[in-house]
Amino acid sequence: MLVGIGILASRLMGLVRERVFAHYLGNAEAAAVFKAALRIPNFLQNLFGEGVLSGSFIPVYAQLLGKKDAEESDRVAGAVFGLLALATSVMVALGMLATPLFVDLIAPGFEGGERDLAVRLVRILFPGTGFLVLSAWCLGILNSHRRFLLSYLAPVVWNVVIIATLLAVGGRYAQGGRAAEEALTEWLAYGVVAGSFLQFAVQVPTVLRLLGRFRPALSLASASVRQVLKNFGPVVLGRGVVQFSAWVDTAFASLISNRALSSLLYAQTIYLIPVSLFGMAVSAAELPEMARATGEGEADAHAKLRSRIDAGSRRIAFWVVPSAAALLFLGDLVSGALLQTGRFGAADSRYLWYLLMGAAVGLVASTVGRLYASAFYALKDPKTPLRYAVVRVSLGTVKAYFLALWLPERLGLPRELGAAFLTLSSGIVAWVETTLLRRKLKQRVGPVGLPAGLLGRLWG
Repeated sequence: MLVGIGILASRLMGLVRERVFAHYLGNAEAAAVFKAALRIPNFLQNLFGEGVLSGSFIPVYAQLLGKKDAEESDRVAGAVFGLLALATSVMVALGMLATPLFVDLIAPGFEGGERDLAVRLVRILFPGTGFLVLSAWCLGILNSHRRFLLSYLAPVVWNVVIIATLLAVGGRYAQGGRAAEEALTEWLAYGVVAGSFLQFAVQVPTVLRLLGRFRPALSLASASVRQVLKNFGPVVLGRGVVQFSAWVDTAFASLISNRALSSLLYAQTIYLIPVSLFGMAVSAAELPEMARATGEGEADAHAKLRSRIDAGSRRIAFWVVPSAAALLFLGDLVSGALLQTGRFGAADSRYLWYLLMGAAVGLVASTVGRLYASAFYALKDPKTPLRYAVVRVSLGTVKAYFLALWLPERLGLPRELGAAFLTLSSGIVAWVETTLLRRKLKQRVGPVGLPAGLLGRLWG
């Protein structure tokens, strides 16, 4: 419940941010460039952020807390912070140097002034990503101590700073032509960096109170730290594979049109609300408990894992199926109510609905899949989710190419409808990944997952 409250507040504030952004920039060229630019440093955040620490750090740290080994748990926290800070600093520096290359890879459709603006924005944004990675470390500490609310409320601060920046300077630049729009996005990039710092800063006092003796270190002497690093590699690779999938979608959308690119990122803001609110909330709350359970005898641990997975799956499905139905049947009303203002008109809402239809297909699979992956992390087996992520992304890339770039022209459909096939492709391969994860979990701990017929009843 606490994770859900925090995520709900954060996502609602994110919708306010997107509505204000849509009011001032809509689907303008600068809007597409800014949204694509934001994805590039976010790759670093997603690579080293919450998902990776959930799979590598939290299971080890929470198990030490369960054993009441305060000295070793503090040593692990300090070592992970030091190593993470070092790795993030190096990646930020390299990212700022290699920005033109990243822009060409992530958004190959950008040329001339679009590309120049993207390079400027990414170089402004990259340092802020380092603060978001350290914010994820705070989340790992807080979740392991069962302090769930603060870490998921912290992104509200990030959103508030961005909204304040838009309101402060948006009216001055929004109607001034291309040069003014570019200036507005640069101001907005500085706002993102400031918000990232504050998101980290608001969590630090509570984290320091929870840690008995916090000393950042670059030491691998502890066996527990080495276990974290052992888990870290496969989880980073798994997140990297998932980020490759996001890069493919962004790259294909940029080849379709600027409108397709910006609408894809608007759509992700909307359909990730139920994924985060229900999938992430349940998975984040269950992971420390599943990790503590693995310290018991095998039979007891497997029974507890099955119980938590089954209950979590039912809770997820109960909320996500109606969410998917809303996006599928009422997506034009949803997008219109949330974003239609200023330069974002009714035609934009209707176009966004097509993308939400495709996303609705895989919504349940994406959310339940997060819970299954968390179960493997609790079992200290990050390699299985990695293998199936590779399968998902490989299939998804091929399907996305044929469905988004090849199929519309063959069917005589408008080229821009290819963006809807992008979200549809992601939904189909999410079901493949989730099915594989469930089958492997069944071999490890016994029958798990949604009862037969439940999804059908919920859809009915």
